[in-house]
Amino acid sequence: MTEQAPKISSMVFNFHDQRDELFNELHTRPFPVIDSQSRISQLAVLHLPEEVGLAGNRLEEFQHIGALCARYSVNPPAPEASCYYQDFGGFEFRWERHTEFSTYTFLHKLESGVFQRTALSLLPEEWLSAIPGKVISGLHLEIENMPEQPPTVESQRVNFEGHRLLSCYANDKGAQIWTAYRIHSDNMGRFLVYNNGLNPCQTGRLVRRILELETYRMVALLSFPIARQIAPNVREMDQQLATIIQQITDIESLDDERRLLGELTTLSAKIEQIISDTNYRFSATEAYYRLSMSRLEELREEEVQGLQTFSEFLGRRLTPAYRTCETIRVDLDDLSGRIDRASELLRTRVNLTIEEQNQDLLQSMDRRSKLQLRMQQAVEGLSVAAISYYLVGLFKYAAEGAKTIGMISNSTLVTGLFVPVAVGIVMLGLMRMKKNLKTVNKKLKAKH
Repeated sequence: MTEQAPKISSMVFNFHDQRDELFNELHTRPFPVIDSQSRISQLAVLHLPEEVGLAGNRLEEFQHIGALCARYSVNPPAPEASCYYQDFGGFEFRWERHTEFSTYTFLHKLESGVFQRTALSLLPEEWLSAIPGKVISGLHLEIENMPEQPPTVESQRVNFEGHRLLSCYANDKGAQIWTAYRIHSDNMGRFLVYNNGLNPCQTGRLVRRILELETYRMVALLSFPIARQIAPNVREMDQQLATIIQQITDIESLDDERRLLGELTTLSAKIEQIISDTNYRFSATEAYYRLSMSRLEELREEEVQGLQTFSEFLGRRLTPAYRTCETIRVDLDDLSGRIDRASELLRTRVNLTIEEQNQDLLQSMDRRSKLQLRMQQAVEGLSVAAISYYLVGLFKYAAEGAKTIGMISNSTLVTGLFVPVAVGIVMLGLMRMKKNLKTVNKKLKAKH
């Protein structure tokens, strides 16, 4: 009796909503399985969101692929798919949508000479010309078995229209790759791979690396014209900043500080606008450049005697172009930081100048307050004297009246004795009035 394997109970867990999508991400966009004597053509097409919008571009792309599927009576891609692989009978079609571009790859077998026919020759011209977007990279790649006599430069020139050639061994000499890195008469690039023992899976992975290398290096270079265009502006703004910083030491007044601060603000706005316009493109260039270098390393190149390898050729121009973009990006960030520091320095100087002016104003107000206090004290003294004078005058009339009726004998003496009493009464009254006013002010402040 055969022992049955124990059944594993299916446990119900509260899985994350995106668990399956994240798990299956490793299985998306697999490499093709390719035999020798195969022809591959690929178009990398940039999306144009500025013209139709991302959603509109995606819909137009799906409709265009759907038209091809309807023509050959095959199932179209799912509405939310980011990749699509389908056998159309005479050729295999592979479509992949990325963030900025989509790739259209066509594979088929033909028993014809090298580059005599291509995979694109099986597609309707009106359909190819109507692909949404702009083609940034297009190339033909053909795979042949390694001939008994190793291919030479002279034998390969005819396949590449006489251009200077590059070649290298890849995958531990499992294949030899030839190219000219030129746009040929059909407006496409060309790669020729001689298979020297790779199985179909290894060949498919090698082809995918070559295709991705070409696509990523082209998209990485999109920021190079932008970098060259804004480089003179960056140098000019750097000189303007240097001039402004030199003028900081010659500041003589608050007006000079405000003028320089205004110039710095204007310069900062220009730089921030450039950074805003180019930051995504420069960041994308860095990502695509690293991907290109990664695909180049995965080729595991070995030199063909007398010829440049891909790493040597691309390192001569691709890396300097990337360094140029990176330098401009760093210069912009550096300019922005230096302007912030210069602006902070100027603001500090302006604040110090304003504080000095405020201090002078407070000192002036203090002097005015002291002067007002002295004037107030003088007025109070005069008020005491005046009120005392009128009070003594009134008392004098009362004393003379008392003398007339015989109550006192000397009115002048009595009046003179009353003078200090009158002054004391007036001063005491003023002091009490001040005290009462202070009490009222405190109560009002407490209420508010």
